[in-house]
Amino acid sequence: MWLSADDERAFGFVRMTTGDEMSKRVKFVLVTWMGGNVSAMKRAKMSTDKAQVKSLIQNFAVEIQTSDLDELEYDYVLQELRKAGGANYGTGNRD
Repeated sequence: MWLSADDERAFGFVRMTTGDEMSKRVKFVLVTWMGGNVSAMKRAKMSTDKAQVKSLIQNFAVEIQTSDLDELEYDYVLQELRKAGGANYGTGNRD
């Protein structure tokens, strides 16, 4: 995976479908990756670069900033979206 580089940083914008059996919603996630071995200069630039990215991409439900690949797993991101989305009224059954 390209994000396994500990000396890299990256931004991602992910589209996911959430909801229950009664309704589906499209949500977006802004991902900021900063590897554990990113140089001090790259770390310092991250906040200004992130501000520029956020000025272009303004519509997202969740922002994940991480250096842990486990936090980029589908189930983890979906769980974060559900937490940010508020109430889930689904029963698990659709009549």
